[in-house]
Amino acid sequence: MKTKTLKKNKIQVVTLGCSKNLFDSEVLMGQLRDNKFEVEHETDCEDASIVVINTCGFIDNAKKESIDTILRFGEAKKKGLVDKVIVTGCLSERYKDELVKEMPEVDAFFGTRDLPNLLKALGADYKHELVGERLLTTPRHYAYFKISEGCDRPCSFCAIPLMRGKHVSRPLEEMVAEAKRLAAGGTRELLLIAQDSTYYGLDLYGKRRLADLLKALSDVDGIGWIRLHYAFPTGFPLDVLDVMRERANIAKYLDMPVQHVSDRLLESMRRGTTKAKTEALIETIREKVPGVALRTTLIVGYPGETKAEHAQMLEWVSKVRFDRLGVFPYSHEENTHAFTLKDSVPAKEKKRRCDAVMAAQQEVSLSINEAKVGKTLKVLFDSKEGSNFVGRTEHDSPEVDNEVLVDAKKHYLRIGDFADIKVTAAEAFDLFGEPA
Repeated sequence: MKTKTLKKNKIQVVTLGCSKNLFDSEVLMGQLRDNKFEVEHETDCEDASIVVINTCGFIDNAKKESIDTILRFGEAKKKGLVDKVIVTGCLSERYKDELVKEMPEVDAFFGTRDLPNLLKALGADYKHELVGERLLTTPRHYAYFKISEGCDRPCSFCAIPLMRGKHVSRPLEEMVAEAKRLAAGGTRELLLIAQDSTYYGLDLYGKRRLADLLKALSDVDGIGWIRLHYAFPTGFPLDVLDVMRERANIAKYLDMPVQHVSDRLLESMRRGTTKAKTEALIETIREKVPGVALRTTLIVGYPGETKAEHAQMLEWVSKVRFDRLGVFPYSHEENTHAFTLKDSVPAKEKKRRCDAVMAAQQEVSLSINEAKVGKTLKVLFDSKEGSNFVGRTEHDSPEVDNEVLVDAKKHYLRIGDFADIKVTAAEAFDLFGEPA
């Protein structure tokens, strides 16, 4: 029995998983808004008659969160608190047949490339003229900027090609037009995302054109930072480094997941590289782009990872000194090549190894941060939380990296503005400062 009045033309979109999913939700919301729907993103207001859940199916924890969310809204539907529940995204793409059987309370399931059909099910038209337009869910001064979809890499542990398909680049001209619209609306930072950004252009132009894309976006008036994520180390296009060094508004920041350092495991992972080649690439990046911040991602507990190989990783983290680092426990994903291997490292041991890697990185990060005390850095301020203004340097991406805190009781800063901040103190993952 319904306990509240639901707005028939109102849709709530719930996004789970990565920034690429968030981008997709923003595109969906832009289409719905232009179709005269009232649309909201993960608000506390509970009067939407339709809920669209954009799911993640990447690893076990993400799949569990997606399923729990679907079940929660399914229960809300049974109680009359929601009229329709629609599921889209990676989990739906990968497990649609099973989900249809197990979750009859869901009205419809759609995959990652089913936007026109999803809109049709909602009584909306897909409008081709809206390509590149979306409804931002981030603060307007920064925006995730997807440059391609899918992935052609054969990594043994990764299910992304099963959910997102083959690599498809977006036309360069389309993205420049989108960047201009974002800049006109107040966006100051573009966070370039893709499953593999280094592949950009191969399918459309017959060659890698990431450097050309960076130049074109760099020329857009009003964009203060362009940040590059998810650069695959094998076959890395070195001309990107020249552009990064030469253009002031391309952040000296590179997110390059290396996953492991053991040659044996890298071969099993099908990464197409070795420890020596990875170290040579890192040296080249740091040589060509002085002051660059390198972010990476590592996997622990891959099938057959020995204690010695884990120790090798720990030693390497301390030696190479990545500015930013994330680590994940291996997730045994069906229909991947690694699924044929025995998932030999227990869950508790995977967690212990994750904790050990982050402990090693904490020491590295503290050392790097302490060296910044007394320096003046350009900071973009994202929010005010409690008694602090919270911002980021060009070495930090939202949500995943370090923050700069300024006492709001003593100083005033505008959200969405750049400011020069003198660093007065440092912790392992935070800097503290005051306007210079």
